[in-house]
Amino acid sequence: MNNADYEKIKSVLRSRLEEKRYRHSLCVADEAKRLAIKYGGNAEKCYLAGLVHDITKNSPDSEHLQLFETFGIILNEVEKNAVKLWHAISGEVYIKNILGIDDGEILDAVRYHTTAKAGMPLTSKILYLADFTSADRDYEDVDTIRALVDKSLDDAFLYALKYSVCDLINSSRAVHPDTLDAYNEFVLTGGK
Repeated sequence: MNNADYEKIKSVLRSRLEEKRYRHSLCVADEAKRLAIKYGGNAEKCYLAGLVHDITKNSPDSEHLQLFETFGIILNEVEKNAVKLWHAISGEVYIKNILGIDDGEILDAVRYHTTAKAGMPLTSKILYLADFTSADRDYEDVDTIRALVDKSLDDAFLYALKYSVCDLINSSRAVHPDTLDAYNEFVLTGGK
């Protein structure tokens, strides 16, 4: 992609996202690129995935539901009851079918940036962690995970999965099966 392509995407993002969410997207893109360079990922793909990962985050429920219907997306029971997850699912559909981004690594990264999944490729893992550690984040354990991500992608990934599962359980919310699959796979294989 050239600078003009990125500017077009940023223009779309500005029109779709609240200012805070737009800034977050820029921060995640920068962090994803940094992590890609550090861990041998594709910096351009990771940057683009970070840029567009929340493209439908500020969309009304009706837009998510319309995208699901139009593109044949069937939500599982956890997804039906967790509106916070919808933007990852509709985001993948949006960037593929409306923006015309058809790179499987980028689509996968956007789709699983909230839940993770078993067998996550490097680009997806990088986006997942960039979303956790971007410069604009300020939750309680962010400094811990930032320190981990600079030492070991796998250690940071396991910590992020544990953090997510514990946070969901402590909030009496359902844990997505993909998150549990990612955690179980990691624990059983040691991240290999």
